[in-house]
Amino acid sequence: HQTITAPCKRPAIFWPTPTAEHFANLKPSRKRTLSLAAVLYSVSAFGSAFAPDYTTLVVARMIGGFGVGASLIIAPMYIAEIAPPKLRGRMVSFNQLNIVVGLSTAFFTNYLILLWSKSDAPWALSMGFNGNEWRWMLGLEALPAVLYFFALFVVPRSPRWLAMKGMFDDALAVMRRALGPEESEKELTAIRESLDKEDGHKPGLLDSVANLFSRDLRRVMVIGVVIAALQQIVGINAVFFYAPMIFGQSGIGTDAAFVQAIFVGLTNLVFTLLAMALIDRLGRRPLLLFGVSGIALSMFVLAYAFSSASYALPESALQDLDPDIRMEQLMPLTESVYNSDVAFKGAIRDAIGNQSSTALEDGLIKSAIQINPTLVLVAILGFVACFAFSLGPVMWVLFSELFPNQHRAVAISAVGFVNSLVSWLVQQVFPMELDVLGTGPTFLIFGLFAAAGFLFCWRMVPETKGRTLEELETELAG
Repeated sequence: HQTITAPCKRPAIFWPTPTAEHFANLKPSRKRTLSLAAVLYSVSAFGSAFAPDYTTLVVARMIGGFGVGASLIIAPMYIAEIAPPKLRGRMVSFNQLNIVVGLSTAFFTNYLILLWSKSDAPWALSMGFNGNEWRWMLGLEALPAVLYFFALFVVPRSPRWLAMKGMFDDALAVMRRALGPEESEKELTAIRESLDKEDGHKPGLLDSVANLFSRDLRRVMVIGVVIAALQQIVGINAVFFYAPMIFGQSGIGTDAAFVQAIFVGLTNLVFTLLAMALIDRLGRRPLLLFGVSGIALSMFVLAYAFSSASYALPESALQDLDPDIRMEQLMPLTESVYNSDVAFKGAIRDAIGNQSSTALEDGLIKSAIQINPTLVLVAILGFVACFAFSLGPVMWVLFSELFPNQHRAVAISAVGFVNSLVSWLVQQVFPMELDVLGTGPTFLIFGLFAAAGFLFCWRMVPETKGRTLEELETELAG
């Protein structure tokens, strides 16, 4: 009788009971997304280094772009979700520090590759530096990408992500390693209360996107979007990507321009470390206000330096020109002084035509410009220092703190997209601004954007240091 009426129990080894963890493991987590980004970096590096044609190179760089987008968004979010409140600013700033270290390393290695490509040493020739400089510059990305992938194996999953998936025991275990037993219990209780406010509702992707426009999230979304745009619209990537050209237009030679670009990277690194040391002491808001005001001042100094420059072409600059360019066509330029780079470029084009001037403009500008290069260098380094002290690290810290647990991933993705879009637009527009408006007015525009951003930060950005994510959620998003 007992045998007939007893419930049938399938062996667990064949029929495991589904749990929250089983379903959670099927979904992309913060950690898994970062691992995917590392794979994309590696594929991009190898594809770029060995690209047989232009199309393959573009595809490889696009793959790397997907990796950049994923890691830029997920990394600060993950760090904020696992960090103690009193150290969250400093720990999230490690994300920006790694970006800065990468940029500085790229400046340094690119300069070394440029030197090795000109070397006649047997080892340099055997490595193929001569003629393959760009392949080496892009292919070196594979080394940190592979190291990053394997380092992620020792990284635990985000405790708040685990809690949102109902895996509270696992979340508590991770939090105990970061916060200790007592603090982790308090944090987990606050996380449970935050999730209970959603009445057990876990919004889908479309619902999450729609919630970004809700009344509760309106304030934090406005702050996030404006800060995301401000970080790029002040011209940081234009300075980084076009630093050799900017220094070249100040009359410094090509190799010297690359050396100055290395100084830019080192300045960025030093002041990022300084921001990390102060962000949890002084707070996010003071760093932001001081840095953005310094950015505006530096850009105004650059605008003044280039606007007050003059251009007078010496005859000696015509001796090394391509034989196909007739010197007598450019000789009239040596008899005039031009008050702007736009007027000087226009005179070159009138003399030899648009096609020939494209290849010669940069060299002729370097020979003709009369400017204070020290003032340009100090202004650019001041700009980079102020950026590294403020918008660089503070933006990612604010992104990780402003948004509620349930909406954090989608919200940071949205404002991260705005940040990347504005970055792309600045890089596309910057060369055209230099060509049409001139260097001085272009930097003036960047300075005006920074000044407007300072006023916004003064009025709208709250202080978030020292409080848990759940406390900020209650205060900022209801």
